[in-house]
Amino acid sequence: MFRKHKKQIVGCDIGSSAIKLVELKPLKNGEFQLVHAATAELSPEAIVDGAIMDSSLVVEALSHLISENNIKNSNFGTSLSGHSVIIKRIQLPSMTEAELAESIQWEAEQYVPFDINDVNLDYVVLDASGGDAMDVLLVAVKKDRIADYTSVIVQAGKQPVLVDVDVFALQNAFEINYGIPADTVALVNVGASVMNINVLHNGSSIFWRDVAAGGNQYTEAIQRELNLAREDAVRLKMGERVGEHTVQSVLGILNSVSEDLAAELQKTIDFFVATSSVDRLDKLVLAGGGAGVLNLDEVLKERFQVPVEVMNPFRNIRYSEAEFDPEWINRHAPSMSVAVGLAVRAVGD
Repeated sequence: MFRKHKKQIVGCDIGSSAIKLVELKPLKNGEFQLVHAATAELSPEAIVDGAIMDSSLVVEALSHLISENNIKNSNFGTSLSGHSVIIKRIQLPSMTEAELAESIQWEAEQYVPFDINDVNLDYVVLDASGGDAMDVLLVAVKKDRIADYTSVIVQAGKQPVLVDVDVFALQNAFEINYGIPADTVALVNVGASVMNINVLHNGSSIFWRDVAAGGNQYTEAIQRELNLAREDAVRLKMGERVGEHTVQSVLGILNSVSEDLAAELQKTIDFFVATSSVDRLDKLVLAGGGAGVLNLDEVLKERFQVPVEVMNPFRNIRYSEAEFDPEWINRHAPSMSVAVGLAVRAVGD
């Protein structure tokens, strides 16, 4: 008897500036084929600081994406980040799985800065090598934030079967495309309003942080300096010409904001190095819509003195050029990283 494949989910990354959808089909050799990839912009007032302020705008954009791309799969997964998400690596006395399941809520109360009844908890044992203690990865997410995002999916006519965390979806996308790194790599997802940072060391995720900084800062700086409408500032930021303004004419503004983002990232990496046994970073990998800002990779390379690469989450994913325009894929690839990381998951994972 052959075991039936689990059903894949549609990765639905609901960001503060856009919704990204990705659906993948597993192939026999462990690779994936692209079935759907689509994105729709959201107006700035729809989601602010990760909180859905106008759900009707989000539902409308998501529903339009689903119908426009004829997405039949009803199983959707999404992910969250920001203040409502707590990730901690904790050490507990060695115990059985049953004992851990019974005591985790009480243990978690010491580490979660919210009422424990207001969060959904999940955990995984990282190291239970048989000593007196074991390492456990604990994740807590506020129930009301989960409800806001899953409600949008339900209202768009789909079934939310999975809620992940952005940094772990990012890691999934990286590993299926680049393999599991043997050195120390910082994955940095530059979203519109938040940078998600996940440091991998010898194949394990060992440090996570969300920083309230992102691509919106470029847009706002261009608007302020050139007195442009938001839409025009966004187009300029991503390299398009707007009237007499070219991306070269705003390079100074972009570089100034990139230096600010680099300084924020430096604080986080310095804290990581100071509080862990790892004393250096070997590589930086950028993802998210902000990863495509001209010269950001060079600014980071100069500051951190390590190789900097922009992630291509479709690098190992097969797709038909008759169905997907390679130019579109290349342009949108970094911003689709979290959606790809969700789409490699299956129902019941």
